[in-house]
Amino acid sequence: MESFLPASGLRDLERGRDAFLADAGRWRLVYHNDGDGVAAASVLVRAMLRAGKRFQCTPFTEVELSAMRSIVEETRGPILVTDTGSSLLPALASHPYPVIVLDHHKPPEGAGFSSDRHLFLNPHRWGIDGMTDLCGSMLSYLFARVVDDRNADLILWGLSGAIADRQHVNGFRGVNRALAQDAERRELLTRDRGLLLMGDTVVDALSTSVDPYLQGLSGNREKSLEFLRQLQIDPDSTFPKLEPDQKVRLSSAILTHLIGQGTRPEFCDAFTGEVYRAPGEPLDAHALSVLQNATARESEPSVGVALSLGDPVALPRAWELERKWRSSVLENLRKLSTNLTKKKALQWFHISEAALGGAVASFGITYFLDSTRPVFALGRRGNVIKVSGRGTSWLVEQGMDLDIACREAARAVQGEGGGHRVASGATIPPGSEERFLDKADELLSQQLVRILK
Repeated sequence: MESFLPASGLRDLERGRDAFLADAGRWRLVYHNDGDGVAAASVLVRAMLRAGKRFQCTPFTEVELSAMRSIVEETRGPILVTDTGSSLLPALASHPYPVIVLDHHKPPEGAGFSSDRHLFLNPHRWGIDGMTDLCGSMLSYLFARVVDDRNADLILWGLSGAIADRQHVNGFRGVNRALAQDAERRELLTRDRGLLLMGDTVVDALSTSVDPYLQGLSGNREKSLEFLRQLQIDPDSTFPKLEPDQKVRLSSAILTHLIGQGTRPEFCDAFTGEVYRAPGEPLDAHALSVLQNATARESEPSVGVALSLGDPVALPRAWELERKWRSSVLENLRKLSTNLTKKKALQWFHISEAALGGAVASFGITYFLDSTRPVFALGRRGNVIKVSGRGTSWLVEQGMDLDIACREAARAVQGEGGGHRVASGATIPPGSEERFLDKADELLSQQLVRILK
């Protein structure tokens, strides 16, 4: 493991391993309710079963300290947190049992535990960028390997989470890439290049595509049929049955379409990429990531975790949830162009289903919205307003930091927020939306002063 991490990271993981193996109690596994979080939980569930641990799984659907405090208060045993927790350490610090937090989100200044029984493992503390080089599931995979190197065969679930967090765009890098290459050398993984579109037929894939979102084609079967007829491609064919020259024509036509709708160059070929498979597994990492994300967003993350256990009921149910999720995202993307408000440094929209906000904002800013401003989705969930902010790596290069913008803007209205520089979120009180957006716009105007002049 020394080749993947600096010495400080390996020491932290070994301390976590020792604490994990030493406690014979029933562990509570708390995981973030998104694609990366479900993948991270999938890795850890398999590792815990191998280690003979008793455990229960709890998806963490909120980001508030109060929600974590409730979990801590009702738990009479050790807690393992994955893909969340960096901003929740104050709630976990009071727990009288061991706590291990595995999170790749950038921690607030000074974040940490004072107790030796509580361990905070975060790549940012080791000089590794958790936004681009190591996601929650891959951090959990590293932890699982330090616990027992037999867990090296869980790489598929590590990579599926990295894909869900879009760390695969333009190819994996950093620790993600090193671990994938190691798995290939050990014949735990195979890699090919191919189209990443999903559907029973080519026309199904085009007409229901959200990643990429193809304006005029996504959500329009007739236009998709005509598009394929002009390319002399049988719309009822499947991707494996397409001839090499047909795949080239289709890829070129999609690329031209994306350029025409204003997609930034780095995203124009995101529909092709590396396809990772593991021996004996029915799904590749990309398909697995889509299903895990959909099960989380449709409020059934346990189905996504069950996929890793080979549950025969989980796979058909996951596809059902994915179709429902895709249909809802597609509907909201089609309405987005007319449901958008622009401020000086940001653009924003209301969404009726708050759980879809992150996906709609992400696909929107990636494929067709104004790429010079990050986008915010605001939706009500219960008695709070959920905010999902999304940008691009190009905006980060220009100075954007959505983690700071969401954290500070939420604090200004007595809410909570944070995440990554490129993708972040917040929970704010109803009625504070305008003040939150004004503060976020002020902060982002300062960050993006170079391109807003």
